[in-house]
Amino acid sequence: MAKTIRAGIIGATGAVGQRFVQALVDHPWFEITSLAASEKSAGKQYRDAANWRLDVPLPESVADMEVVPVEPSKVDADVVFSALPASSAKIAEEAFAKNGFAVASNASAYRMVEDVPLVIPEVNADHLDLIEVQQDNRGWDGYIITNPNCSTIMMTLTFKPLMQFGLSNVTVATMQAVSGAGYDGVSSMAILDNIIPYIGNEEDKLETEPQKLLGEFDGSQIVKADFEVSASCHRVPVMDGHTEAIWATMDDDPSPEEVREAFLEFDPKLGDLPTEPEKALIVRDEEDRPQPRLDRNAGNGMSVSVGRIREGIRYIAMGHNTIRGAAGASVLNAELLHKAKRL
Repeated sequence: MAKTIRAGIIGATGAVGQRFVQALVDHPWFEITSLAASEKSAGKQYRDAANWRLDVPLPESVADMEVVPVEPSKVDADVVFSALPASSAKIAEEAFAKNGFAVASNASAYRMVEDVPLVIPEVNADHLDLIEVQQDNRGWDGYIITNPNCSTIMMTLTFKPLMQFGLSNVTVATMQAVSGAGYDGVSSMAILDNIIPYIGNEEDKLETEPQKLLGEFDGSQIVKADFEVSASCHRVPVMDGHTEAIWATMDDDPSPEEVREAFLEFDPKLGDLPTEPEKALIVRDEEDRPQPRLDRNAGNGMSVSVGRIREGIRYIAMGHNTIRGAAGASVLNAELLHKAKRL
């Protein structure tokens, strides 16, 4: 399929914005036509506005593009990928949706709003039908679709195959990479030789988003799934890759081997979407896996690795927070929208 969809990135200069650029610059369906950012960046060439920090060269095809303001009238696109902070996204994303744009957001501002789809394609692709409800409710020509919190994505991908056992209660302790806080989020003096046992608003997201994701769309709203999550979130001195220790209680009390088989058999096929990994979940049978340095780039950063499945049920999940947990998740959502002829 030739590139036919014009893509804009708002919040294009930050950590997630740069991941959007990386994901879209050679995409077979999308073409980057606008890069938008704050007033201090607007008017500059992208090479001068973005402090490029990825371990790949800044793509020449976008280096000379002029950064425009985050305003619908300044952005030339069919779909807008939002890497804005939640405080800015609340206003900006609504403005774009009102003006006919499809907004694929990584921000948290609209995730838990009742008529906004919160989507992981392998988990709840049918929730896209909520778009019509949103447009009818609000009178918008466009719409907003969101992806979950980075840690929620890794965790909920493992929950989907466990739902067959009657998932009822989960406890999770996260070990989250510093890149999740953005370039200026945690100083080196704070994180080196240290663990920070608090990440603002993070635990609430892990405790509330999975129930919406795993709920049922009844034609007008999402009926949330009936299980509880208790979370404790921690920042650790790892560059990329969030690791989670998960304790799951299920009504059917499956064995570790049954859980392992459920993970292995979890193989949703979305239809050859460009960003879709060959396996959404990869089971690591080594005693000391998964590990961020070894496993974060599995499936081009889009696969989640699981291991150490023990009686309890207890296991470890790990995934790349700025790819599967952020930009890659939004791009996969947009690919799903295009396949469903909504974009």
